[in-house]
Amino acid sequence: MSSSSTQTILEHTQIPRHIAVIMDGNGRWAKKRLLPRVMGHKKGLNALENMVKRCAALGVRHLTVFAFSTENWRRPEEEVSFLMGLFLQALQKQVVRLHENNMRLRVIGDRSRFNVEIIRGIDQAEALTANNTGLTLAIAADYGGRWDILQAANKLIAEGAGEITEEGLARHLMLGGAPEPDLFIRTGGETRISNFLLWQLAYTELYFTDTLWPDFDDAAIDMAIASYQTRERRFGRTSEQLPPEQQRGE
Repeated sequence: MSSSSTQTILEHTQIPRHIAVIMDGNGRWAKKRLLPRVMGHKKGLNALENMVKRCAALGVRHLTVFAFSTENWRRPEEEVSFLMGLFLQALQKQVVRLHENNMRLRVIGDRSRFNVEIIRGIDQAEALTANNTGLTLAIAADYGGRWDILQAANKLIAEGAGEITEEGLARHLMLGGAPEPDLFIRTGGETRISNFLLWQLAYTELYFTDTLWPDFDDAAIDMAIASYQTRERRFGRTSEQLPPEQQRGE
């Protein structure tokens, strides 16, 4: 179990152990090309497949992506319907490829609003890949950071916990057991975290780029990681307290 970084100083690694991504810009990518928004989402799925491959090749152990937020239900009904279909298609076709490459899939979020077919697909995909030991891909679907904290607190209350502690709460968060993200990436030019992993991003290095998600290729991934490698991860300490190899200088 990984401890909260507010209590534990995490070991600094050149390659992030865990990358979290808001995949933003699919609709704008399509609009720029006079295409329907749904074509941007299809292209975005290709970009995700490439991101998974690149992260695995670099030695990243966990990749968590924001696929569908609790707020995304407000989008036009036809777009939501298409996204649900695309999600099911990915579960049915892409999970086999993940399994063949020893990767694990997790889906985090509130599943209650998904239809029976999608819930069955999630269960089957997670079961198929549960014992794999390579990269873990976590897909946040119908997920919100505030919801995540509330559901964890409610589980503690149901257990009869005398008090809510960081350790107890972290254990019940949807990413419980995974290290907190080292690097957060948001594409598409927006500079906010939009209710994503609110607890887990407390000490994460943030990286924002104007690149639209479908265009986020290997070079863009490498640029984000290169930015991460220039950061001092102090966790409350001064620069002088860091080991020499972690001091970035001026």
